[in-house]
Amino acid sequence: MTTTSIQLLLVAVVQEQDLDAATKALEPVGAPVVYLSSAGGFLGRRNATVLVGLPEAKEEQALEVLRQACRQRIEYLTLPMEGTPLPLPAPVPVTVGGASVFALTVERYEEI
Repeated sequence: MTTTSIQLLLVAVVQEQDLDAATKALEPVGAPVVYLSSAGGFLGRRNATVLVGLPEAKEEQALEVLRQACRQRIEYLTLPMEGTPLPLPAPVPVTVGGASVFALTVERYEEI
């Protein structure tokens, strides 16, 4: 049984297209990284929930890495226009990407 100095768990929800860049960018931080496939609620797009175990001293470094790897961008979705007899799609700009990050205190971490 090994215990390490993991004191924080970052839970980052990122778009699936940013997953590879995010996990590769987190490698130099030296933190254990695990990800789970998930889906967004509003757009129904595929994304990933990335779990990152960190010592407190590396929190800002990991957040900066995620900021660089998970950029927001504009995509256009087609939605039917209200009041038209035919469902003509109208492209609507939507901001997607980035990361939603939660930092949780870890009381205990073990590798068994």
